[in-house]
Amino acid sequence: EITCEQLDEDTCTYPVSSARKRCVLEKHVKRSGEDEFTCRTSEIEDDKINNWTEIDKCVKACRLGRKSFGILYDSLLKSRFTEMLCSPQCYNSCPNVADLYFNLAAGESVFLPKLCEAQGANTQRGLAEIRSSGIVAPGPASGVKFLGVAPTMPPL
Repeated sequence: EITCEQLDEDTCTYPVSSARKRCVLEKHVKRSGEDEFTCRTSEIEDDKINNWTEIDKCVKACRLGRKSFGILYDSLLKSRFTEMLCSPQCYNSCPNVADLYFNLAAGESVFLPKLCEAQGANTQRGLAEIRSSGIVAPGPASGVKFLGVAPTMPPL
């Protein structure tokens, strides 16, 4: 069973505890100037996933880092990030990451599958159009998969 406070800094970023709460990595600076990392249970509850940690294959496929300190909606405005997130290797294979960003987008009135479809065009204009459409649907963890064509990212 996953308990956030028992995780180290390298495994804290994408788990959901057995109590269905997302884990969050916190950084504190000691008086000595050293960084100290702790894993804490957030107040964000996941109604679909529990006792889950994203495997390294998913973190790599989604081009994420293990030492992330929260996620930002602004990352969805970056076409390179959206390409990565919408790639089948990430969106269809990593339900926890996809659900996390699906919920982040939904909080901004954006339907992530539509954003993925619009990613090849002007992402910001696509966001505005998607927001005004009022389209709402279940997230990827509910079993609905994005089957649109999403280009994979070229190797760095």
